[in-house]
Amino acid sequence: MTGVRLGLRANAAQFTLLVAINALVGAMVGLERTVLPLIGEQDFGLSSKAAILSFVVAFGVSKALMNLFAGTLADRVGRRRLLVLGWLLAVPVPVLIGVAPTWALVVAANLFLGASQGLAWSMTVVMKIDLVGPRRRGLALGLNESAGYLGVAAAALLTGLLASSLAPRTSVWVGGAVIASAGLVASLLFVRDTQAYVSAEQRDYGGRAHKIGLRQAFPLVSYRDPVLRACTQAGLVNNLNDALAWGLAPLYLAANGASASQIGAVAAVYPAVWGFGQLGTGWLSDHVGRKPLIALGMLVQGGALALLVAGGGSFTPAFVAAVLLGAGTAMVYPTLIAAVSDAVEPRDRAQAVGIYRFWRDAGFVVGGLTTGVVADLAGSGGAIGLVASITAASGVVVARTRWYGRSREGDLLTDALERRPV
Repeated sequence: MTGVRLGLRANAAQFTLLVAINALVGAMVGLERTVLPLIGEQDFGLSSKAAILSFVVAFGVSKALMNLFAGTLADRVGRRRLLVLGWLLAVPVPVLIGVAPTWALVVAANLFLGASQGLAWSMTVVMKIDLVGPRRRGLALGLNESAGYLGVAAAALLTGLLASSLAPRTSVWVGGAVIASAGLVASLLFVRDTQAYVSAEQRDYGGRAHKIGLRQAFPLVSYRDPVLRACTQAGLVNNLNDALAWGLAPLYLAANGASASQIGAVAAVYPAVWGFGQLGTGWLSDHVGRKPLIALGMLVQGGALALLVAGGGSFTPAFVAAVLLGAGTAMVYPTLIAAVSDAVEPRDRAQAVGIYRFWRDAGFVVGGLTTGVVADLAGSGGAIGLVASITAASGVVVARTRWYGRSREGDLLTDALERRPV
């Protein structure tokens, strides 16, 4: 551990590299944001919204499960190795989408994409938290998530603009091949593992002698502790409505006369506001606390989705709704991960964040299934209205949860272990 120093400034070069890599991780998902639902309708002749959203469900199942085990694996085999494995899993994605003769192969590609994202994005998150230590945790997560979702936005906008002059599948597979190659090379050649930083922080922290196991941590993070329970439900609902924005919103706009470039603009502005907003919200949560931003962000998201329904699929209200949805998500996304990280000892952090991200990304599964089925039964507007209500209710749950003060930071999981037999 000689020469290990926690802090953003002390580790600026490695931190900046991980920010850039996470922008590439986000861009892999952004390639699908505008065009993949339309490909399902136009190239494969799918009429059922549930069938089209099956790619979101596949992505969510794969990513959620990979998140769950990523934390434990990170401590056993190393963060860098899992980051590299994440990029290796991304390599088949553009090939499968490019040659797919049936929609089932596109769905299979998204199993690979979800696994890739679960490892690569999780490791960039955990490694940045390792490097900066507890004092700048919110800022570090804001920068990480900002880079990722600006990558999503840039790729979504580019594929939307190219849709009129280039076959949609071509833009996805060519862009995916370039991005996956760049991310893999950068991770192999330049990224260093951060396990030594965890050991240094744990030494200063004190606390328990041993890391707790997944069997103990899973119920504690999932539902036993009220603060962590509030975080997991909010994360799940956040990605439930993100599944709607990804899979159903482009179809809803297209059905109401929006052009490919207009759909691309809406699909891009949402993650763009989300990405830029996190530059400030992560830092702000370090100063005003986590709970206010999480509760307000969920309520803003619910209002945005209500506006999308009220606008009837017209471009201008849809664009405004996307801006508001991005702003609400920016308040929530880095703050939730920071809140979970606050609640655990350094040695348990990767595992706790993995469990939280499991539930958060299970929201893609719940969202894909729910919105697809409801849209087939009651129309896209009905599905969006339902998700708006669920999102607002989630914000109320957070607002009504008793939040421990910052003086208790790092003690929640320890206290829970002492209070309850496991």
